[in-house]
Amino acid sequence: MVQSMRETERKYEVPSPADTSWLPELERVDGVAEVVDRGPEELDAVYYDTDDLRLSGSSAVLRRRTGGTDAGWHLKLPLSGDSREEISSALTDTVPAALLDLTRSRTRGAELTPVVRIRSTRQVRHLVDADGTTRAELCVDSVRAESLRADGRHAAWNELEVELAEDADPAILDAVEKKLRKKGIARAHSPSKLVRALDETVTTPAGASEGSVRPDPEQAGAQVLAYVREQIGALTALDPAVRRNRPDSVHKMRVACRRLRSCLRSYRSVLDHEATDAIRGELKWLAGELGAERDHEVLMERLSGEIEALPDELVLGPVAARLRVWNVVESTESHLRTLEALGSRRYLDLLDSLAALVEKPPLRAKAAKDAEKVMAKAVLKEYGRLDARMTDALELSPGPERDVALHEARKAAKKVRYAAEVARPALGKPAKSLGKRVKSVQQVLGDHQDSVVARDAVRDLAVAAQTAGEAGFTWGLLYGTEQARAENRERELPSVWELASAPGPREKLGG
Repeated sequence: MVQSMRETERKYEVPSPADTSWLPELERVDGVAEVVDRGPEELDAVYYDTDDLRLSGSSAVLRRRTGGTDAGWHLKLPLSGDSREEISSALTDTVPAALLDLTRSRTRGAELTPVVRIRSTRQVRHLVDADGTTRAELCVDSVRAESLRADGRHAAWNELEVELAEDADPAILDAVEKKLRKKGIARAHSPSKLVRALDETVTTPAGASEGSVRPDPEQAGAQVLAYVREQIGALTALDPAVRRNRPDSVHKMRVACRRLRSCLRSYRSVLDHEATDAIRGELKWLAGELGAERDHEVLMERLSGEIEALPDELVLGPVAARLRVWNVVESTESHLRTLEALGSRRYLDLLDSLAALVEKPPLRAKAAKDAEKVMAKAVLKEYGRLDARMTDALELSPGPERDVALHEARKAAKKVRYAAEVARPALGKPAKSLGKRVKSVQQVLGDHQDSVVARDAVRDLAVAAQTAGEAGFTWGLLYGTEQARAENRERELPSVWELASAPGPREKLGG
């Protein structure tokens, strides 16, 4: 069993653990009544990584530590700012399977072996308020690091950690830092003990990537690759949250897949499609596997909200109970499908392909061209496809054929938005404005498509209710509500599209 907590800390350079002349200053920090000595600790940690340091290269840490109050296995994943998520498991001889799974998007299945041993003699102190509540923990560490690779190099240093206590105001970290700066104590150059240990004891620096291509930042290739790296990073970082069924994580990971796939399609003039088409196909597969879980989340939220909004006299039979049972069955099956996909060799192969894509990108001649011209052309090309899809859809009569056409137009609208998103650093406000306009169309089309899906689900639920001898009135009411909602969106669409396609940002891009 694993446990998770948010860890927010800052590290500082200190010349010697014996020099505590700065400590009295911290008692003057607003809200701190006393600095309490909690005594020494001896910590011994072995850090695990792949041969090419994939974990540390993605700012993740996996260690087995003895000593102190939290001995065990710790996996630390980066969050924003000074924070990380620490996921811990009991002390065992081998890496716990649960933690191993949470590293897979970063290791891509490569073997984890010991790379560094770090031993620390720690002096612990607490900053407490007038009520005796700890607001922050101070740890002065005398650190000895040893490479566990063939070279066996060693390093030693001293450092100070200031960690925010649970539920404490983050402002205390700034107040402490202000006092430390006055005493000449500066932030540490390395974000963690592991990074410093690797820098000083391991021949290959953490995060090193031989052969990585970094084009001129003003060129189209640089702009596209920067976006691709960002989305690969998002996909990788979201994997552990998806495995633990964290709220909205499946949606965000699916969006990262779609953004990547759309970028590779829209900017085939920059990245050779012969090298990226297979990756696009695999991204489509992964988004599809995630889609079952995400689509169910959206549908459940929609239907439960509609039922709750109905007056009691219109809810006949065990409608809410049937929906809950359906939700348990469907959500369990869809999450198992997601986990099966993330546990597959196919998924790891996709991650390998994405890593290779940014390490040795298949750049075409236009990658070296001015980003503004190349990217404007790509955005306008996607807009042209959207225009054609919208024209075709709006000419059709209401019915299944038009529903399909509107869904295709919705997907085209997303492609325009994503293409404009990639181009924003180069094209600025016109790309942002165009994306905003197209989003309004996408939202109408999205609500329409959600209604199509919802009607199918409501009909299935109504059939099950009828088979069980339950009243079907409420299900019929919900079906009618969804049908009316779709008709309203279809009536609204022409005017929304007219506003979105009016002269404006598209013309500024040259369209």
